[in-house]
Amino acid sequence: MSLHFEPICLEKQERYLSLWAACPQKTSDYSFVNLWGWSEEYALSWAWQGDLVWIRQTKPQVCLWAPVGPWGAVDWDPCLAESVDGPAVFTRVPGDLVQIWQNHLGGRVQRQESRGHWDYLYHVADLVELKGNRLHKKKNLLNQFTKNYDFTYIPLEAETTHQALSMQTDWCNWRDCESFEILASENHVIEKVLHEWNAFKGLLGGALLVGDKMVAYTVGERLSDQTVLIHFEKGHPDYKGVYQAINQMFAAHLSAEILFVNREQDLNDEGLRRAKLSYQPANFLRKYQVAISG
Repeated sequence: MSLHFEPICLEKQERYLSLWAACPQKTSDYSFVNLWGWSEEYALSWAWQGDLVWIRQTKPQVCLWAPVGPWGAVDWDPCLAESVDGPAVFTRVPGDLVQIWQNHLGGRVQRQESRGHWDYLYHVADLVELKGNRLHKKKNLLNQFTKNYDFTYIPLEAETTHQALSMQTDWCNWRDCESFEILASENHVIEKVLHEWNAFKGLLGGALLVGDKMVAYTVGERLSDQTVLIHFEKGHPDYKGVYQAINQMFAAHLSAEILFVNREQDLNDEGLRRAKLSYQPANFLRKYQVAISG
């Protein structure tokens, strides 16, 4: 392999974002906040080659992610021959890139659906209005929260991240994060991102206060002109309806040009899948595991 991989760093955020902007399909995995935030947990690194940035994961196993850049402008046959030695296996490959590879490389491309990595896409209006029988329980819980608590919705900004960090510490104590690897890893990532809030482009969020106490927060990122990505969402378990409230109110406070909310994957977790499906997604951004023969 001719690629030179190096640690993912804040200093090259602008360079990455310029290639990310040229990417025809933007899925959650490849946002800069996700790459940087989860880089230690998955041992991620990146390599720069012309108009592409390649991403490699070495924990818990070694594999390549999809390269980021203007996929449609790449001559993939010589590009892959130069970059990757022999057969290659890629994970988290967006469906649009799979199609491009199949068009260029034909039968050399074998794909396998990665359902656990599909992104859930919702209409902002659906999350705000909660119309219909299928979302009646969500609206009922939202109404209980707004009726029972004297709350305030505020933007989550650099000046209020200390409150989110304090709430995150409490949340982890409630959930006993250290006893569960995925929760401990997520907690580490959340703390990293909140501490470096001002370093990121396009980060945004919201929070709910009851009195002076933060009882919920959400952290998002502008993924494209019309889409916001939700990275983290936490609520205090003692406040009934708090998750429905922060979800609805964050969506209601988005600017008018934002039409979709991407709530990331379920990673084949049955409880998480039920929760994400219960909000009636408008669509999925499908991803695949892809093997390309030499």
